Amino acid sequence: MPDIWYSTVGAAIKLTQGDLIFNCPLIGWKAEPPQLNGTHETEILKQSTDAFSADVVVMTQACDLEHEKVGNVVLCAHYSLATYRNHWEEEMTAKQQTATPKAWKGHCDDIRDGLVWNLSILNAEPEGAVTTEHRIVDFHDVFTVPRVFLEMLLAARNAPRLRLLPPYREHLSQAFARFFMRVGLPVPVTSAW
Repeated sequence: MPDIWYSTVGAAIKLTQGDLIFNCPLIGWKAEPPQLNGTHETEILKQSTDAFSADVVVMTQACDLEHEKVGNVVLCAHYSLATYRNHWEEEMTAKQQTATPKAWKGHCDDIRDGLVWNLSILNAEPEGAVTTEHRIVDFHDVFTVPRVFLEMLLAARNAPRLRLLPPYREHLSQAFARFFMRVGLPVPVTSAW
């Protein structure tokens, strides 16, 4: 069986889990929000937002999107492997560690094997109408965008997009769930036996 991770779908095809959307408009939070002064907290919160664009993957369950049970779509950012490597090298340098090719390979292997809880890696798609190199999905920041807005955006762009196929879509969803299901107890269960 060929190793096919993606299908390419047209703009008219309904949005689903595992769709890769490049340069998606998002709303996030400014690093330094204005100080609360006891009044107008809602206005201060509005001023703390920042609009930007990022490459994202749809994390909302396919069945919820298919049956229009959700008003907002959950998205996680993904980065090209080259972009992620630059960030990793900067982080290693900041920690005064050497970013060797062996360390990079080990780090990528750890991501692939699910040992880096907040990250997942997607295979490259080197052929077809839409191509991409390996992608690193980061679960640290989760975004939501109104489903209707996202559907209008895709229709307006009228461009094909990559869609993760089963079981790769479910594998990504499982990695996302593992990240959120971690529970650390401050005090372990005491032994009664």
